[in-house]
Amino acid sequence: QVQLRESGGGLVQAGDSLRLSCAASGRTFSNNAMGWFRQAPGKEREFVAALSWNGGGTYYADSVKDRFTISRDNVTNAVYLQMNSLKPEDPAVYYCAAHAVAFSLPRRTTRGYGYWGQGTQVPVSS
Repeated sequence: QVQLRESGGGLVQAGDSLRLSCAASGRTFSNNAMGWFRQAPGKEREFVAALSWNGGGTYYADSVKDRFTISRDNVTNAVYLQMNSLKPEDPAVYYCAAHAVAFSLPRRTTRGYGYWGQGTQVPVSS
């Protein structure tokens, strides 16, 4: 069974840092673009960051650029999201996603991501 499992979420204060991890099991995603999305209560799921299959290309939402960093370790089949300078507008459930087609370019929308984790909560107190 293919699974993506996020971890690392938790209550933090504005200005803090947090690192989210996404562990894949059941298959390797070393040839797939990976992404992080988030969804706040009452809002649509939105793009946060994405990374090409070989790590050569990274893409960020304007709201997190220069604060968040996406990275991957294809040996351990994991993806990470380092979040610095967290803001009160960052709280959401954060989801890890893997693109369904190998060697595809990362996307800034949910389209094309065929595998999703269950999400990890990141509440931020001001």
